[in-house]
Amino acid sequence: MLETEDLTLRVDGMRLPARWLHPVGARPDGPVLVFLHEGLGSIGLWKDFPEALCQATGLSGFLYDRQGHGAADPLTHWPRGIGHMEREADQILPEVLAAAGIDRFIHIGHSNGGSIALLHAAQRPAGLLGVMVEAAHVFIDDITRQGLLAVRDAFQAGPLRDKLRRWHGDNTDSLFWAWNTTWLDPDYAGWNITERLRAIRCPVLAIQGEDDDYGSPRQVEVICQETGGPAVPLLLPQCGHVPHHQVREVVLEAMAGAVAAWTAPAAMAA
Repeated sequence: MLETEDLTLRVDGMRLPARWLHPVGARPDGPVLVFLHEGLGSIGLWKDFPEALCQATGLSGFLYDRQGHGAADPLTHWPRGIGHMEREADQILPEVLAAAGIDRFIHIGHSNGGSIALLHAAQRPAGLLGVMVEAAHVFIDDITRQGLLAVRDAFQAGPLRDKLRRWHGDNTDSLFWAWNTTWLDPDYAGWNITERLRAIRCPVLAIQGEDDDYGSPRQVEVICQETGGPAVPLLLPQCGHVPHHQVREVVLEAMAGAVAAWTAPAAMAA
């Protein structure tokens, strides 16, 4: 059993929908699992994976829509420029956590959300016990550009746009073009957050599908090589950009195992 609470946060003048997930009998002293969605994601696009992970770990979960996503306030300009994910990590996410009253937490970030999770971890926030990322970007791959061009064609053809409207409604066009034009902007080609990874001290689980259309396995290699704390790679065969849907049970087991290790009494006391 799991109790759900929907709410709206006001952060930096923006209206951001959010959701609490509370498993019945959740550990009252446990950290919160904070889910950070992908570049075209939303609360809804996680589907029921957060509920499954919360139930598997006995911990409460928290999700929210970033500006322009889902039912959040719309984006007003694009491309968003170099530094927009850094702003999400350094300014917006800490305000979201404060507004929600979250002081002990574990990040679960997918794609752009994974990059934001790593950037926030580099700030060494008090209360962060660990970071789990799927398909996170820490630099621009050649394969990233190829995937962006292909998805642009798919959006213009129509079916992808219709699919995204289910989750983003009136935000669909502005969100897609802000995401796509930002990543394809020539000024963004040199974006690289590798140096910031070295400031991370909490444990990291880095997951990626071997068939990811938006990033090569080198992303995981760099995360694990450059992160300043302990980092474990998990490369998944026959898996693309969304491991928590495409190989759900494998990801659930890996994440639940990491959470158990990071929240064990000995780890919590360290």
